[in-house]
Amino acid sequence: MNRDDFPMLNQDIIYFDNGATTFKPYSVINSVKDYYENYSANAHRGDYDISYKVDLAFENVREDVRKFINAKEKEEIIFTSGTTMSMNIMVQTFFKKYLEHGDEVLITQTEHASNVLPWFNLANEIGINVKYIDLDQDYHVTIDNVLKAITPNTKVISLAYITNVIGDVRPIKEICKLAHERNIFVCVDAAQAAAHTKIDVQNLDVDFLALSAHKMYGPTGIGVLYGKKELLNEASPYMLGGGMNESFDSVNEIVLKDLPYKFEAGTQNIAGVIGLGAAIKYINNIGLDNISLYELNLRKYLINKLEKIPYIDIINYDADSAIVSINVDNIFPQDIAYYLNKYNVCVRAGNHCAKLVKNVTGVNNSVRLSLAFYNTEEEIDEVANLLSDLNKIKEEMI
Repeated sequence: MNRDDFPMLNQDIIYFDNGATTFKPYSVINSVKDYYENYSANAHRGDYDISYKVDLAFENVREDVRKFINAKEKEEIIFTSGTTMSMNIMVQTFFKKYLEHGDEVLITQTEHASNVLPWFNLANEIGINVKYIDLDQDYHVTIDNVLKAITPNTKVISLAYITNVIGDVRPIKEICKLAHERNIFVCVDAAQAAAHTKIDVQNLDVDFLALSAHKMYGPTGIGVLYGKKELLNEASPYMLGGGMNESFDSVNEIVLKDLPYKFEAGTQNIAGVIGLGAAIKYINNIGLDNISLYELNLRKYLINKLEKIPYIDIINYDADSAIVSINVDNIFPQDIAYYLNKYNVCVRAGNHCAKLVKNVTGVNNSVRLSLAFYNTEEEIDEVANLLSDLNKIKEEMI
């Protein structure tokens, strides 16, 4: 599907590492190139034509993002460097002020580091308690287990929409409903979800949500923090500097700008923002429903191929996402990745920035095959064939 749109696919390569980053279509690349070649000025700084063109392009993308996730107002869209920065801003600017010693934050042990370490840091700073929601036999989050984990001290539930190793899709809307009935905030890491499923923050009723452009066919170094307007208004800026203040005449006379600009100090990643806008348009033209259906069918095809190989352990057999994590009996995951690389196959091996997963799966490392809509059944056939000869794998590892 749409393979001709991606210049990286012009070479002899099978790319199954889309969970780490996706390839970029020509439309995204050309939008960034056009900015650098034809109107490469700063945003919100100049009183001349090309600067005004930048202002319009920059703010139009903010509106594009608002529509993409169905935020209520564009002021609720903050540009960041990516999901990691977004999660840290959320924790440090709002929850560090809101939470008190002894308050509880619920996560799971299958979260990415960006939804673990900021909370760990806050536990060390102010004495909150980070606790884990139990998972079912497939390592999935269930409403019953969320309810069991909640106590009178629970103030926040922070979860990935789709996890990056298990690939399970969380029931975020239902979690938000039960959480808000108990005055609990819900934060969502949507890094693995934004390119694969529709996100409607108003329908879900999430309080905060983070995403990264580079996992949705956009540039690296640009992301989004969404927050309900009333919550962002209560939060303090993460950084201070040019562009986020109205005036500063003395130490006691500092006036900050309104949302969203009080969170966007300094020169922003303008080219990245413009590329993100192009990526959103590209995804919208294909349609997230079409993408999701194609990828889920592709995953089923991959599972069908892998389950026929007796020495392959499929860690996340049941998951409604484009992620499949496996291991080969008695062979280190990185060795499998090196073996596949000899045949121009790109996969991810290791703990995938999710170092707590081993506590629930009993598996320290794994090989992750993460799909995108430009992958094909023919590519899966080739990879399955490479994995089907255990003697070949062992010989090439010597």
